[in-house]
Amino acid sequence: MPDEIVKNGSLRSQQIQALAKELLVACETGQMVQAPPSSRPGFDLDAAYAVEGILKQSREAGGHLSVGRKVGYANKAVWRVFKLETLVWAHMYNHTVHYAENNLATLVLARARSLKIEPEIVFGLKQSITAPALDAAAALACVDWLALGFEIIDCPYPEWKFQPADFVASFGLHAALVVGEKVPVTPDSIPNLVDELPRFTVRMSKNGEFVEEGSGRNSLRSPALCLAELGGAIAQRFPNEPLSAGELVSSGTLTAGHETASRDRWSAEVAGLALPPLTLHLQ
Repeated sequence: MPDEIVKNGSLRSQQIQALAKELLVACETGQMVQAPPSSRPGFDLDAAYAVEGILKQSREAGGHLSVGRKVGYANKAVWRVFKLETLVWAHMYNHTVHYAENNLATLVLARARSLKIEPEIVFGLKQSITAPALDAAAALACVDWLALGFEIIDCPYPEWKFQPADFVASFGLHAALVVGEKVPVTPDSIPNLVDELPRFTVRMSKNGEFVEEGSGRNSLRSPALCLAELGGAIAQRFPNEPLSAGELVSSGTLTAGHETASRDRWSAEVAGLALPPLTLHLQ
């Protein structure tokens, strides 16, 4: 519960509740948040996860069920800059996750503020991940399927300036996830995936023009290793709320985030991994 999460922090429960309400209203109305929570005394990652927990409760009370987690800061070089010990995360919901039909999706995002798009590997879990320090093969043994996806992030903070705790407390900047064709992960496929996931490349194009090429290594050296890190980090912070069977994991961007807006048409093509291209049209 939020009170337990921040029992060693300096923010009181009433402050956590008020901040959660402020960030929820900003999200639902499309307002900017002029002062990120990290600018306020006593706000840290413990407080951020307490806020995120309240936001989850609020969304579920409104009928929007949590369906998985999204990753942030899947880059160890960034950890040193922000003094992080591991990556961070936030929940995704049944009304923010969309499945492409024939690897083509159309998406309308209301009340958007400042959008960026990121290509990611999405995992669907068939069993919980509770152990720390899993290797890539052990993490993949917990996976039912993987897919190429687009995550749309929306920043409520001016000039995209925020700290990891601000990221967590504002839904992980998560606006939507589009999931492409699901490819089953079988015991026989795991050895090849362990080798391919760090090496594959993805080419991003916008309105028919090439934008950037990324790689699996950009997601904590491999999306499978990112999944393992996430499972261990969640189990350590919230041992009663581990990554569980049926959850989705959006495992960190493979390229830089690119600004986007309505009428943009994005496509991603993968080489070195058996995933079909994915196209998204924003309206």
